[in-house]
Amino acid sequence: MSRPDIAHGRGAPENRTPTRFGLAVREADSDWLDQREQLDGVAPPLRTTVTVEKPKSIIARNVSPDVGFDRSVNPYRGCEHGCIYCFARPTHAFHDLSPGLDFETKLFAKPNAADLLRAELGKPGYRVAPLAIGTNTDPYQPIEGKWRIMRSLVEVLVETNHPLFITTKSDRVTRDIDLLAAMAEKELISVAISITSLTPEISRTLEPRAPAARKRLAAVKMLRSASIPTTVAIAPVIPGITDGELEHIVEAAAEAGASGVFYLPVRLPHEVAPLFRAWLDEHYPERAAKVMSIIQSLRGGRDNDPNWFTRMRGQGPWADLLETRFKLAVRKFGLNNEKTVLRTDLFRPPEGAQLRLL
Repeated sequence: MSRPDIAHGRGAPENRTPTRFGLAVREADSDWLDQREQLDGVAPPLRTTVTVEKPKSIIARNVSPDVGFDRSVNPYRGCEHGCIYCFARPTHAFHDLSPGLDFETKLFAKPNAADLLRAELGKPGYRVAPLAIGTNTDPYQPIEGKWRIMRSLVEVLVETNHPLFITTKSDRVTRDIDLLAAMAEKELISVAISITSLTPEISRTLEPRAPAARKRLAAVKMLRSASIPTTVAIAPVIPGITDGELEHIVEAAAEAGASGVFYLPVRLPHEVAPLFRAWLDEHYPERAAKVMSIIQSLRGGRDNDPNWFTRMRGQGPWADLLETRFKLAVRKFGLNNEKTVLRTDLFRPPEGAQLRLL
């Protein structure tokens, strides 16, 4: 590492203070950084902390026309996977925390999530539609091993026959195959496993605490062997870093038996852009300018395009080239990319204190 202030084994190369909400910016003095070990000794390893959050509701709604769901649940805030490109990083700014290292080390857990979900599904006015989990931060990140909040949420959805979309980059999802297989029998579940790179040297800095690609592909095989619809999300595709692996990931997805595959170009909203630039300067200084130039060509000359539809695909020659390459690879490796349609007619409200009226 060229910078002494970088935390080893973490994704963000800095802990930049968010400025959108008028917070005071704090920067470490460069002279101190140069002499820190001599003056203070070696800094202790950066530890992950988890704070209990007790929200009053758990289902988040959206009206975005370019996503396939209108409701989602986030059992955790922040994510220890530490993916530098994560578009959810700016959400930590709402807690006066940095979207940098704070996002991946200062986590929030919602242990009452299942109770809240059961209560919201039981409201008389509730209208069923597929629920998405994992579209913000990963529900199967490492702390799920202890907190098991995701499993408790799935148990509620199994109980109520509620349709569910899961997005994750963790093979920990296979722990819940018993529940997911029961949902699959009723056409109530679809899982997307994100694979960004098959190259360990890239993954170690790009997404340092996420499971290796080989483990994710093994998870795809296990889920498919249990007849659970499972797609591979090549998300994000980063020009100049991972785009050369596009066809290889499609091929690996086909070999793993994936139900389908899709891709998304990298997005750099708000504080993600400067963090990503700092990451490039640290790990790929020789090509940093080229990578950002291509990203800007995909995003209408900016670091990020927030507009509906184009944010998911990009624009210009590079976007067209990615789409062409992707379609050719899907055709070559024989993947069926038909969208999984989940049933909503089986839903039944959860039993309350007086049990369900039959």
